[in-house]
Amino acid sequence: MASEIKVTPYQEKVYALLKQIPSGKVSTYKHMSDLLNSSPRAIGGALRRNPFDDVPCHRVIASDGYIGGVGDWSKAPSGMNCSKKLEKLRAEGVLFNEKGILTEKDRIWCDFEV
Repeated sequence: MASEIKVTPYQEKVYALLKQIPSGKVSTYKHMSDLLNSSPRAIGGALRRNPFDDVPCHRVIASDGYIGGVGDWSKAPSGMNCSKKLEKLRAEGVLFNEKGILTEKDRIWCDFEV
């Protein structure tokens, strides 16, 4: 018997927003948290707990265009490995410079339906 995946109402809202980000675009922890009247860290927490394959967590970056959050993104202790995140985004046409900064700001998605 398969057990039901349980997520909080907040996580459901975060995942619903994530599913709206089209391939080739990214959004930011800050933009999403502003929409949900929460904090960027709360968004990050929901992303770390994402149990669903169809929720594109790799499409969320820092508001300054940085691929990861706080600290050394190449050695992040939790969440998706940043090299894997970069690889997925590169495959979608989203590019970052050698310092992990988004190269094309028009890739940022803000057209969410809440």
